Amino acid sequence: MHREPVNAINYDLIEEINDAYRLAADDDSVRSIILTSAFDRAFSGGMDLDMMEGGSGLELRRFLETLYFDMHDLQYRMGKPTIAALTGPARAAGVTLAVSCDVIVGSASASIGYPEIDVGLIPAMHFVHLPRQIGRHKAFELLFTGDPMDAQEAADRGIINHVVPQDEVVETARELAASFNEKSPLVMELARDSYMRSQDLDYRRNIENVVETICNIVETDDAQEGLRAYIEGRKPDW
Repeated sequence: MHREPVNAINYDLIEEINDAYRLAADDDSVRSIILTSAFDRAFSGGMDLDMMEGGSGLELRRFLETLYFDMHDLQYRMGKPTIAALTGPARAAGVTLAVSCDVIVGSASASIGYPEIDVGLIPAMHFVHLPRQIGRHKAFELLFTGDPMDAQEAADRGIINHVVPQDEVVETARELAASFNEKSPLVMELARDSYMRSQDLDYRRNIENVVETICNIVETDDAQEGLRAYIEGRKPDW
């Protein structure tokens, strides 16, 4: 990802990522996929909030269908391991990109966080993902305070697989990919498909539910005030 300054996710960036996933899935010479950032300062700062200020629930739904549904379906059907290499902090929708991969490598300076609540929104997909990963009560604290979690705590809680020095993040991801690449591609595809089916359960339906909620929230006065305050660099007047 290379969108200055922090890979804020807009339509163009998520479409570029999805197109890259499609190319990788269709290319038999590709055995593993690494998603990373061109910047050490950030993996992704999350959704580009400028495009949401003054927007409608319908516009947000179309964006989330691309980010959540299209991207999730591409990951689901990839048939090849995907690795997120966090060169820096991941926030909000940036965490979505990371946790949708099969494995996560993070730098010691990386962190993850769900600050949507601070601008009058909700970290939609993570209502579904995070409680399953770390338990209901700790997940509630993180999702409803917006406080970030450093890379080591995320590793201790099973979200990040490996925490390494900054200059070893991509190389560690490549070493993991090389290990995956030694396996039979046919067995990897069949086994990964089985693994994805066994983990999916009601995941897609639950994500559709929280998408409906955030689309309703974005049109409220409080959400629009939160977005304006963020863009203007002030505290919101709830």
